[in-house]
Amino acid sequence: MNSGTTNLSVLRGGCLCGAVRYEAGGAPHDVSHCHCLDCRRSSGAAFVTWASFRPSHFHFTHGQPRQFEWAGRFRSFCPSCGTPLTFMAAADADEIDVTVCSLDDPQSVSPVDHTWVEDRLPWVHLNDGLPTYHKEIPTWRVQVRSKPHGSES
Repeated sequence: MNSGTTNLSVLRGGCLCGAVRYEAGGAPHDVSHCHCLDCRRSSGAAFVTWASFRPSHFHFTHGQPRQFEWAGRFRSFCPSCGTPLTFMAAADADEIDVTVCSLDDPQSVSPVDHTWVEDRLPWVHLNDGLPTYHKEIPTWRVQVRSKPHGSES
């Protein structure tokens, strides 16, 4: 599967101040730019790049983030410096998304698409050639992500 990364055994990361650290085992199964309103507002950025892992392959190694529930979704951030760290679509979600720029080596992963582009700010121009999706990735596309077929916007 094309995860947009090299084969890494453990990815490490944490917040700006160092109070919260984490490890994620193996390569992420997805790396995506999200343009949804929730991601933009919670990060204070035009979009957020996420790396997705199975929850069993992710754990905090130092400190504990604060978790915030909004509309049934869960985001975590450092309680000291505010760095956004994770996202889960539900408490029992089968993946945990990690902010790529909180990784110690964010250049070790590369995004493979743009999601929720219907919420994209009009001054953000996408010309990187990655597939785009109006909303989330269709379920059937998740199974065949290793062979993207261009824009689906």
